[in-house]
Amino acid sequence: MTPFHSRRQFGIQALKTGVALTGLNLASRSPLQALEPFNRPGKPRLSLGLAAYSFRDYFNHKDPGKRIDMFDFIDFCADNGCDGGELTSYYFPKEVTKAYLVKLRRKAFLRGVEITGTAIGNRFTLPSGPELESQKQILKEWINHAVVMGAPHIRVFAGSPKGVSVTKATQNCVEALKECADYAGERGVFLGLENHGGIVATAEGILNILHAVDHPWLGINLDTGNFHTADPYRDLEQCAPFAVNVQLKGEIHIQGKDRQPVDISRLIQILRKVNYQGYVTLEYELREDPYSGIPRLLQDIRSNLATPG
Repeated sequence: MTPFHSRRQFGIQALKTGVALTGLNLASRSPLQALEPFNRPGKPRLSLGLAAYSFRDYFNHKDPGKRIDMFDFIDFCADNGCDGGELTSYYFPKEVTKAYLVKLRRKAFLRGVEITGTAIGNRFTLPSGPELESQKQILKEWINHAVVMGAPHIRVFAGSPKGVSVTKATQNCVEALKECADYAGERGVFLGLENHGGIVATAEGILNILHAVDHPWLGINLDTGNFHTADPYRDLEQCAPFAVNVQLKGEIHIQGKDRQPVDISRLIQILRKVNYQGYVTLEYELREDPYSGIPRLLQDIRSNLATPG
């Protein structure tokens, strides 16, 4: 989840037109035919993580007695048996210093928690110009921060077009991702493009973007709650081979129906089927208080991870 919440759906044909401007013709082939999944030999290996976004209402809580910081979050991850935690950037101090990042890294190491990554609320579907350049610069800055923290992954976003056509927005997004993936790859950091509405609201949309960028340091940050299609599980199956991180939500949203509890067992089987090796990171958004709901969901995920596939 990012600071922008647009869920506007754009036509797939318009998306293909935008991607074609990069010099690729995707009209005659499916994204799955055009993309090569990550090569992961051996058996599936799924680790349990938690995103700091899960405590979004507590990082800036008006009650000082309930307010937490990123160090408290790391303690929560450790105390609840998480292998890792995503230190979501939205809840860092306004002034991020190297000393602060090093302190976080030390804390996580001593508590046996891997910093799995971070996230920024960028938008790359902007007109060419200073605002888009600023968005790229912010991502590059956080890539540098990730290196200091020892975080191997940053989840990033495409967005919905703002002040520009879908075609041009898509082209600008592709070019921005190429540039930033080059920068990230040189520093050993993966970028995970999240399926988060706008021009990546469907599996076909995000896979077309992924193909157009065609970069070894770019994959999908697969959010299990963000496909609002007739068959979200099918969309997740299509994208799973290209996932570099998985954000597991407690609910799933089928088009035309109310939200319903996610089938964790089915999700884990989808990931095992494609030999996924990485984090299954809980991003908690249910109404139940996170201090009671998160441990319950973590246990459900843990039980499914322990069940033989």
